[in-house]
Amino acid sequence: MSTAGTFKYWQGWLFITVMLSFSFFMIMYFLKKSPEFLERRMNFKEKEVTQKTIINIAAILFFFGFLIPGFDYRFGWSNVPFWLVIGSNLTIIAGFYLAFLAFKENPYAARTVEIFKGQQVIETGPYAIVRHPMYAGVIPMYFFMSLALGSYWALIPFGLTCIIVIVRALDEEKFLKKNLPGYTEYCKKVRYHIIPFVW
Repeated sequence: MSTAGTFKYWQGWLFITVMLSFSFFMIMYFLKKSPEFLERRMNFKEKEVTQKTIINIAAILFFFGFLIPGFDYRFGWSNVPFWLVIGSNLTIIAGFYLAFLAFKENPYAARTVEIFKGQQVIETGPYAIVRHPMYAGVIPMYFFMSLALGSYWALIPFGLTCIIVIVRALDEEKFLKKNLPGYTEYCKKVRYHIIPFVW
């Protein structure tokens, strides 16, 4: 809000409401249903070198992605229509829901790339359709964040973040094929990475 220079930046308030509401819902749900999963998600100490690099690049892109919309609103660089702002927030909600379904199905979906004791390949729910349903949810979320915040210019860093997510998914697959028994066979069974019937 500070970069917007005003509290009238309604797109920002709406976006924050959506993000905080669904984040709170997921935290409360898993706190009750699977606190061990929530503990895994709260671990930010990535061990894989490539993943660390990817995360650092994504963090920089996110910084600019959230910095630009405020200035965009202040100086009137973009004129994103009301319907597109609302539609983008609805897309973010849908992305949140898909990620939530992936989390419910896969208790090993940690924030870091590692193998846990007793971990098995998950082939049910959304994992029966694509290998990375969580990323299938967060990619449209990230892309439409810029439009939800009323900025066309922020599409640049958020769009690049989507590419970084794809790179992370592919690198994660290499790790899982090497370290998680049965994952190579799973990849042969489920052909699509993120987009059903496309890729």
